[in-house]
Amino acid sequence: MSASLLIRGGRIVDPANGIDAVGDLLVRDGRVAAVDTSGGLNAPEGTPELDARGLVVAPGFVDLHCHLREPGFEEKETIATGTRAAARGGFTTVCCMPNTHPAIDTRATVEFILGQARAEGAVRVLPVGAVTIERAGRELVDMSELAEAGVVAFSDDGMPVADAHLMRSALALSRVLGLPVMDHCEDQSLARGVMHEGRVATALGLGGNPAAAEDTMVARDIFLAELTGGHVHIAHLSTKGAVDLVRQAKERGLAVTAEVTPHHLTLTDETIAGRKGLDGGRHDGLAAGNAYDSNAKVNPPLRSQDHVDALVAGLRNGVIDAIATDHAPHTVVDKLCEFDLAEFGISGFETALGNVLALVHDGRIGLPALVERLTWGPARIIDVGRTGIGTLGVGAPGDVVLFDLDQEWVVDAESFASKGKNTPLDGRRLKGQVVATVVGGSVAHAARDTVMAHGR
Repeated sequence: MSASLLIRGGRIVDPANGIDAVGDLLVRDGRVAAVDTSGGLNAPEGTPELDARGLVVAPGFVDLHCHLREPGFEEKETIATGTRAAARGGFTTVCCMPNTHPAIDTRATVEFILGQARAEGAVRVLPVGAVTIERAGRELVDMSELAEAGVVAFSDDGMPVADAHLMRSALALSRVLGLPVMDHCEDQSLARGVMHEGRVATALGLGGNPAAAEDTMVARDIFLAELTGGHVHIAHLSTKGAVDLVRQAKERGLAVTAEVTPHHLTLTDETIAGRKGLDGGRHDGLAAGNAYDSNAKVNPPLRSQDHVDALVAGLRNGVIDAIATDHAPHTVVDKLCEFDLAEFGISGFETALGNVLALVHDGRIGLPALVERLTWGPARIIDVGRTGIGTLGVGAPGDVVLFDLDQEWVVDAESFASKGKNTPLDGRRLKGQVVATVVGGSVAHAARDTVMAHGR
């Protein structure tokens, strides 16, 4: 398709520019050329059109945190399959984490990923570089070299930077480079279990990880950010204590940002006990359902309802800046085993929007605020307006998502574009579905054959 496109008649929601109105959007030569809410936008003859009547039109979603697995773990995912899955989920920019093999700790690996993304990617891929060599926690990478190569942040994701001196040094360098350090906050001397520590873990006989394992590391990182002036980004926030710590840090004016995943906003630890949770709320029996579902095993773990409520409140009031999928695809073998032995992670690209729109439908957050946390919120963290992703401002990349707010659909993991079919949402009915994803003015995904209209 041409990199020019007219999107007509949709509800345009662009929080970065304060737009929430029905109108038309023109992309020309891959960039936003005009947004018109008066209903009279014209385009050059022959410009393809998307009929967006009844749909929400928003900036393409920006995912700060995903795992594309390539290089090294192509049996789980590749840049080609992962980015196709991202497009299905409405994501037009994704930041891939460095727990690959080799890790993203050299210029050569960064260049390989960017080359693969150009050759096979369906959406924009931005690599996140490791903080330490081989993510081993012993020696810092050459952060300047990786920044020059094109990384947008640094993280040892999957492994916290346990050494406080190394984390201090990384944050000090991050201030000079203008790039954040994203930390997986977990005190591993406390986090020795496989799910959230609480009554559900006790009933199931599984080892639990206390919320304090996250809270203590978040507190440490905040103090180091204050000491160095560096920007720390807290990955996949999951506890009410951590939400409160981030809120206090922001009130003190520190360079602290945070993300939350769709599954931590909508699922609790009772998912692991079966979809109905514990029988009558008692400790002595399990409800009928898929108990010990390893597809719900994720790190940090799904927490109890009080933590979920705090996360939703933090998202609503802006303490949490972004929704990030932590898309973590695995093979069937990785998950089809004892819960204790199963890999951590959920394949999240293709269910993200339908999952979090539940918060809009039940009145817990407004649609513009939710869209902001999927677009301009994450874009500010890794882009700072350099390329204009996350907005529909004139001159910004023509990255757009169209979705039906009320379309109901049933999750069928076997139909995923991702190689990873590991989701606890398989078989569940969600409300809200991506209809089309546009990257640079070209349609990367279309769920409906009838969405395209003939060019005039």
